[in-house]
Amino acid sequence: MELTGATWRKSSRSGNSECVEVADNLPGVVGVRDSKDPAGPVLTFTPQTWRTFIARAKRL
Repeated sequence: MELTGATWRKSSRSGNSECVEVADNLPGVVGVRDSKDPAGPVLTFTPQTWRTFIARAKRL
């Protein structure tokens, strides 16, 4: 999956701690990676799958 041009961001609640980073600025794909290993593997999701995940996680 080509993620050139991805803009990675992490939650402002994470402070300077390591956490996941999300790139949701690319058409048709959302990338998720470990902030401790930005050159490492990236999980990819469709935007709809990502929105569903976030909505359900907020209910926990």
